[in-house]
Amino acid sequence: MVLAVIVVLAASGAAYLNVAKPDVGDAPNIKVEVTPERVARGEYLANCVAVCMDCHSKRDWTLFGAPITPGTFGAGGELFDQKLGFPGAFYSKNITPYGLKDWTDGEIYRAITTGVTKEGEPIMPVMPYHYYGQVDSLDIISIIAYLRSLPETKSERLESKADFPFSLIVRTIPHKSPQMAKPAETDSLAYGKYVTLFSGCVECHTQVNDKAQLIAGTEFGGGRVFTMPGGNLTTPNITFDITTGIGTWSKEQFVARFKAYADSNYHPHKVDPTKDFVTIMPWMMYANMKQGDLEAIYVYLKSIKPINHKVEKWKPAATVAVK
Repeated sequence: MVLAVIVVLAASGAAYLNVAKPDVGDAPNIKVEVTPERVARGEYLANCVAVCMDCHSKRDWTLFGAPITPGTFGAGGELFDQKLGFPGAFYSKNITPYGLKDWTDGEIYRAITTGVTKEGEPIMPVMPYHYYGQVDSLDIISIIAYLRSLPETKSERLESKADFPFSLIVRTIPHKSPQMAKPAETDSLAYGKYVTLFSGCVECHTQVNDKAQLIAGTEFGGGRVFTMPGGNLTTPNITFDITTGIGTWSKEQFVARFKAYADSNYHPHKVDPTKDFVTIMPWMMYANMKQGDLEAIYVYLKSIKPINHKVEKWKPAATVAVK
């Protein structure tokens, strides 16, 4: 009888989550005016700050930094699965007009800011919607204007599938967040915090638990592990700790680290994903961030508490297997 009660309660809980969650309300009734100014702002954000197009395209992992594979821009199909440490197999969606033609602007807005699809289903938070939900609504509207301006790129619709019990947990994750107005660029600290949030730096440069949730107190200290074909990639410490982070870097050095990949003479070198060091960092996209935005990120990172956390960025598969 006890077992029967447990089974009934578990089934009831699962049924409740499937029916009642996620609960973020209806999509807003908005119509985005696609103006040249909004498209330009959205293009910059989607390609250089939020780097939406990095995940919503296929990447060429045979080149350093895995730049976007030609012909796949915005068409989705990139896989985030158990091999990379995710609790399931999740495919990025087509966000060109081909994939969004049946979506209203309000439904796109809700998806970006709360993590809920047109059909009311939760989106795996590999898309950092919980950060996008905090930024200025006008910046989200600009991204939507940009997406509407893209040419249609056809692609196969691939369905994502979460592993149990994350398939239930993921339904509880979407939520509304308080949005803020974009700070003045002259306020380097506040603006730097805004750009850092929008860029999702904390998502990769923070340790996570077995539910892929950030571990409080480890923010920006590095240590998130991604299992790549040739070994384990561990994200570096980007706090200003002198010995284990970037505490010795000047602002000029920080900016130059990104801008090196924007040089017209730079071409990503070939790598063998099964044995060479491979990075998930989309250097070629962040490299085109405005210098002032990169400098503001530097100011913000310098303001937060340093974390002493030494990280070994790459462990070859053979070494991992032995351990």
